Amino acid sequence: MLTAETKRRIDGARQVLVGVLPNPMQQVDLITTALIYKFMDDMDEQSRKLGGNGSFFTGDFKKYSWHNLMDSRLGNQEKLNLFLEALKRIPENNKIPQLFRDIFKNVYLPFNDPRTLGLFLSEIDQFQYDNSEELGNAYEYLLSIMGSQGDAGQFRTPRHIIDFIVKAIDPQKEDKILDPACGTGGFLISAYKHILEAHDGLDNKTGKPTNKEKPLTSAERAKIHKNITGYDIDSNMVRTAQVNTYLHKFKNPDIRVYDTLSSTDNWDEDFDIILANPPFMTPKGGIEPHSKFGVQANRAEVLFVDYIVEHLRPKGRAGIIVPEGIIFQSANAYKKLRKILVEDGLYAVVSLPSGVFNPYSGVKTSILLFDNDITKKKKEVLFIKIENDGFDLGAQRREIDKNDFPLALEVLKEWKEKQKVKEGQKVAFAVKKSEIAESGDYNLTGDRYREVVDYSNVKFDIFNLKEIANIRMGETLIKKDLTGKGKAIFSADTSEKPWNFTEKTKLSFSKNTLVIGARGTIGSVKMPNLEDFTCTQTTIAVSLNNKKVLTKYIYSLLKNLDFKSITEGMGIPMITVKNVEKNKLLKN
Repeated sequence: MLTAETKRRIDGARQVLVGVLPNPMQQVDLITTALIYKFMDDMDEQSRKLGGNGSFFTGDFKKYSWHNLMDSRLGNQEKLNLFLEALKRIPENNKIPQLFRDIFKNVYLPFNDPRTLGLFLSEIDQFQYDNSEELGNAYEYLLSIMGSQGDAGQFRTPRHIIDFIVKAIDPQKEDKILDPACGTGGFLISAYKHILEAHDGLDNKTGKPTNKEKPLTSAERAKIHKNITGYDIDSNMVRTAQVNTYLHKFKNPDIRVYDTLSSTDNWDEDFDIILANPPFMTPKGGIEPHSKFGVQANRAEVLFVDYIVEHLRPKGRAGIIVPEGIIFQSANAYKKLRKILVEDGLYAVVSLPSGVFNPYSGVKTSILLFDNDITKKKKEVLFIKIENDGFDLGAQRREIDKNDFPLALEVLKEWKEKQKVKEGQKVAFAVKKSEIAESGDYNLTGDRYREVVDYSNVKFDIFNLKEIANIRMGETLIKKDLTGKGKAIFSADTSEKPWNFTEKTKLSFSKNTLVIGARGTIGSVKMPNLEDFTCTQTTIAVSLNNKKVLTKYIYSLLKNLDFKSITEGMGIPMITVKNVEKNKLLKN
């Protein structure tokens, strides 16, 4: 847990630097370099206290130790000179691990102000390498201050969302784990912590020692480290991920610079678990992927999901954060991908509220959960809707007391173990794969299949709206259509035309036609012949074809329906004819 004191120290170091180094990423780089420098010396000191020898600053490199750098007899200019010389020489030290030589390779001080450096080193000197967990959390805080990487479609994944996915996937000590777009290594570290907690010798509920769990041996820990792999195309991200994992006791983290979508070097590797929040953005020029992908596309989010499915072992599991385009886009590549997902491994779709990536982005996202073993036994896909994630959805993301994630984990556990959802469960419901496949587009928007109202105890007859009405999507009306020559906004109906044009080109409707706003003023229901009707957005016409049904009665029922629960779309949401047709009504 990040302590207030550690946070204060990091903020203090940043405040010293901001005058000469306003770029947050450069601040992160320099603070990271200085922390590792300090910790190397602290580790030498720890080793000597335990009766051993130092390994980082020995021999010709002893003069560069942090202890010597902070000698009170040195002036700021002398500290600057020694610091610059150390940055240059440390990569030449063949007696330290390659990771540290790589960390300091090509590192430089981006300013030449002795006084600022002296103040900065004094802030870093307050840190002490005595608790790797605390320092790891501090490093996460340091990374969180970086600006948005939105131009590349990269957003720092909130820790609580990472932890939710990891708990849902439940990695085990023998699993081989990958994040193919690892960024700073958050998923990999969370997976490692999850495994450690499962083998800490303590009861998960009481926190007391138990014989049911055996602590991991040093050999088992080493094997887990070897089984955890991360790829990223950005060498700076790889560097920070290596540091982050090192601070969590990974001595030789397997974090590689690798282009997951273009290179085939690692294509033959497969994994028990894959966790990822891949970049959402595709470069303007698109991507030129190789031919090994199951879905031929040039969209980054499509290819990443395809890559993950392709590289899971027969009993593999995965958790992926995806933009809403994956869920419902109608392009052939998206539909083909969703067909593969439904037929091969997808067992749950968790819808997240817009704003969980604030302040970086308001993009709407979902989590796709895979389990190749479980889905062999299931004919349904579970849909879960998260309304609250424990934080408000504003730019500041302040903590609140509403959080659907704990309940969602219970639902997922029930679904995997007993293959059912508890009755009355509002956060989740299951849909048959055959129903998802029915339309051919394999849409994974949960609200498309949700029964908005529970009719289980209703004593009246129930019917779908399409049983008594012809429902059609209209064209988009603009002002000139209403005041100029105008045009029909609904396609022709073989039974009775719901509209006609007067000589003044004013739109009028037959008495049994209702109009629903489909985009913009979604769910706005009008009776054009009984009330003023002006629409400047896309509409849906509902023309009743049963003379025994009262138009006013259907109007009152439609007015009370929750149309917003069946909206679709990433940018401007809308409702479709198909979703309106499914609405259930009561016969009068």
